[in-house]
Amino acid sequence: MNNSMEENLEYIGLWVTKDGYIRHELLSNYRYDEARGNKNHAYQGSYKIRGNYIDYKDDTGFTADGEFRDGVLYHAGMILYKQVK
Repeated sequence: MNNSMEENLEYIGLWVTKDGYIRHELLSNYRYDEARGNKNHAYQGSYKIRGNYIDYKDDTGFTADGEFRDGVLYHAGMILYKQVK
C-alpha cells in the first residue's frame, strides 16, 4: 500500500550525497529528477513510497529501490541526506 501524500511530506524535497555529486529531488507529484555532477536531469521518472521504502522507475523503464532510515536515504549503495533550506 502506498503512503498518502500527507505521510510522504517528510520525504519530499532534495536528497544529496555527502559530496553533493548525486542529487535526487522527490517531487510532490510522485516524480523525481536526479542530477549527477554537472548534469542536471540525468534521470527522471516516478516513485512510490511504502512505509520507509521507496521504489523508483525511470522514464526508460529502469527500476531501483531504497530505504529511509533515521532521516537518511539509502539507495543503490549511496547514502543521501535531505537538504535543509
